[in-house]
This record gives sequence, C-alpha cells and structure tokens, in this order.
Amino acid sequence: MCAYNDRMRAMTISNGKLVEAEVPRPSPGAGEVLIEVAAAGINPADLLQVQGNYPPPAGAPDWPGLEVSGRVTQTGDGVDPGLVGAQVAALLDGGGYAEYCVARAADLWVLEGGAGQADVIAAAGLPEAVATMYSNLVFEAGLDPRDNAGKSVLVHGGSGGVGSSAIQWLHATGATVFTTAGGAERVTRCEELGAEGIDYRTEDFTERVRELTGGRGVDVVLDIIGGAYLQRNLEALAEHGRLVIIGMQKGNRGELDINLLMRRWLSVRGTVLRARPPEQKAEIMAGVRSHVVPLIEEGRVRPLVHEQLPLSEAAAAQELLAAGGVFGKVLLVP
Repeated sequence: MCAYNDRMRAMTISNGKLVEAEVPRPSPGAGEVLIEVAAAGINPADLLQVQGNYPPPAGAPDWPGLEVSGRVTQTGDGVDPGLVGAQVAALLDGGGYAEYCVARAADLWVLEGGAGQADVIAAAGLPEAVATMYSNLVFEAGLDPRDNAGKSVLVHGGSGGVGSSAIQWLHATGATVFTTAGGAERVTRCEELGAEGIDYRTEDFTERVRELTGGRGVDVVLDIIGGAYLQRNLEALAEHGRLVIIGMQKGNRGELDINLLMRRWLSVRGTVLRARPPEQKAEIMAGVRSHVVPLIEEGRVRPLVHEQLPLSEAAAAQELLAAGGVFGKVLLVP
C-alpha cells in the first residue's frame, strides 16, 4: 500500500451495510495499473458480497466493485508506462466502489480515442457483462467468436446487464436470439436490441421457443434464473443443445428429466466469473478485446445505463437494482 497520507474514499462493508470510509489508496503491483475511477458498475454479485454471501478472492479489497472505467494514473512492473493517461474499461476482482482501484493490465481495454466523459462513464457498465456473456457463450456453449449465422440462442433476463450485452453481441454475429423479459415495455426494448422477446409474465417461454423454431428448439440457453427454470430450459433446447447457468435468481436446486437429457444429447454447464484464476480471466479478456470491443467501437454493442448515482449513494443504487426495475446497468460516479 501507499503511505498513510495517500487516502481515498471507498464504500466499505460494515455489519452488512455499505459505509463510506477513508482507506489507503492502493499501489499497482507487477502486471497491474492504478485507475482513477470515472464510474463503477453495480452487479448482483455486489449485493451478495454486502450480505456476506460472496467473499472476495484472496488479495482483493474487502469492498465491492467488479467493473470500472477511468484513467490510468500509474503502472506496475512489466506494464507499458505508455498506458498512463489512457481511458480504460476494466474487469476487477473487487474494489471498484472507490475513487481509485487496481486492475490487472490483462483485464482491461483502452477506450476508443476521443471518447467523451459521458462515454467513459457509460463504459463502466460493460466489462463484467461482456466478459460473462462472452466466456459463457463462446467457451462454454461453443459458439463462434465471429459468425453465429444459423445458430439460435435463448437469453434469460434480456433487460439486465449481461442479457442486454448478450443480445447485442449475438445479433451482431448473426445468431437468432430469443429473450425473456417482464412486461410489454421491457420486451419491446429487448426487441429493439435484436431479439425476439417473450414476456415471461404472460407466456410460457418453452412453448413460445418451440413455436418460433418450428418445434426444433434452440442451440443454447443462457440462464440467470437457476432451479426454477431447469427442466423447462432443457425442454427448450434442440438436440445437442447446451444449457449454461450463470445465476440462481430463483433457486439453487431443481429437478430434471435425465431421460430427456440423454435422448437429446443435451449438456448442462454452470460457471462463475469472479473465482476464475487470473490466467483464465486474461484469456477471456483477450477474446473480448478481439471479438467484442470492435463491435463496441462500432456502436453495435453498447452499454445501457439505467441511472447514475454518486458513490456515496451506493446503498441506494444496490436497492434500485434489487427492486427489479432496472434496464441495463446502474453506475456509481465518485
């Protein structure tokens, strides 16, 4: 850490609540950079961490924040000092709810030259979302990084950060995309991103997917719901289809028909991003830089910012996300 007088504001956790505090400003180690935070994205995992249910990896700060945008102010050993002054978006192990944070240089990308401050702030809503969707759709579900013409994918939670990013990337790479969302307005907004929307409040997504695919089903289901959707997700898959589970919003247990699994040669995978070792995150982010960032720069994948709140109102921002009305991301601005 830096000397005692080098301090910064951060939203620390005390007795299950977010509390603003002064903490030492970190220094970048080998392979790392120090970022002056322009904005930090709020993610469901942050809420779990505050509740005590999602501890940070060893060596990460105790406070939340898995993605930020901002300006590189210092580089550690082995990092190009030419990065100092660059505006970047970065994936973190934690610590983004602060004025400064440390990120591995392998886990960021430099924002397109000339990006305005509004664009820099909005970029904070991308790193965790695009890393999650890319790693699961490509590494786990076997989709192509560039061309998914002829493939069909059901994305649950199309109005969320991961879901909205997945819709845009899948649409840009030629896939046929279906998504679930709650209510006609949210369905319409998802359709504007490139998906066929299904209102889970009034429609059975399995029946609707089967109808829209002529009875075939989809090649991939990307699921944030968990237990409650397990069997229905399998029923929505085509032969040799893959279900990738990345969340448990409606339970961590479910029953499935093993006979269906076997007869249709289906696969089920479950993953988390934060706990992956650094070398895996570096591989994921290399893929993001090669196959997602160019689409971001073209405007074909863009951050959807629901609201920006001051860093000091992090608790209110998390409550906003927990209430379920957010479309896209909520950001904190120091």
